[in-house]
Amino acid sequence: MGRVTERRRVLRIRDGAVSERPDTLVAEEPLEIRLNGKPLAITMRTPGDDFALAAGFLVSEGVLGSADELQSIVYCAGATADGSNTYNVVDVKTAPGLVLPDITLERNVYTTSSCGLCGKASLDAVRTTARFPISDAPPVRLGTELLAGLPDRLRAAQRVFDRTGGLHAAALFSEDGELLDIREDVGRHNAVDKLVGRALQDGRLPLSRAVLLVSGRASFELAQKAVMAGIPVLAAVSAPSSLAVDLAAETGLTLVGFLRGASMNVYAGEHRIAVRAAASQG
Repeated sequence: MGRVTERRRVLRIRDGAVSERPDTLVAEEPLEIRLNGKPLAITMRTPGDDFALAAGFLVSEGVLGSADELQSIVYCAGATADGSNTYNVVDVKTAPGLVLPDITLERNVYTTSSCGLCGKASLDAVRTTARFPISDAPPVRLGTELLAGLPDRLRAAQRVFDRTGGLHAAALFSEDGELLDIREDVGRHNAVDKLVGRALQDGRLPLSRAVLLVSGRASFELAQKAVMAGIPVLAAVSAPSSLAVDLAAETGLTLVGFLRGASMNVYAGEHRIAVRAAASQG
């Protein structure tokens, strides 16, 4: 199986001094996901947690919603000349009798952020396919102090990032701030799929009391994945996109952006955020 990191030669230039040295880089390899033997998608990912990645991807596609709908996930033979396994192709088999959605159509509608379709079509597709409406009762309540401490805890848990500086991370926290799970990948959407896929395999969906924190921005695709997993709160250390905000408002998702230290912007679902200080005027 491919390694998480690889070594490459680099020419290092520092203040005019030139030297050669090996550098540690994050590995990036394609993963083909097949559904019941048929090719479905290819994603560029960091090797590792491939089965969870495939399962989480299918949760976001509306195919899977519980562990009993998943029969098996296996590696398929790779594409090498000698027939050896590259561990870059997985086949997901669903439970007998499971009715599958029209995945090709739905993926074109709402999964790819650059699909070129209107935002309304994307929002409608997620709303109509989501299995777990966000209806946490009673609502999750998060203090701003708790939220402010999550990015540092995420960063401290990024083991591969410390060696490469080239990975995104996604983490699940409980409403009390307990770190439940963390995954790293070259793609932030893959990191989220790995989290959700592991939760599905463990029978923990929907994640109706969890907080999802991502390193970087909050795109429509990440908001979609949170909604499809029943996650009520998505926080990001950078900015959300306009369509992510629209989706959060439509579905009841709490969306927090620019979570840096004691500062943050709440774009939707502010009823879950407990603010001690009175809001400033003007």
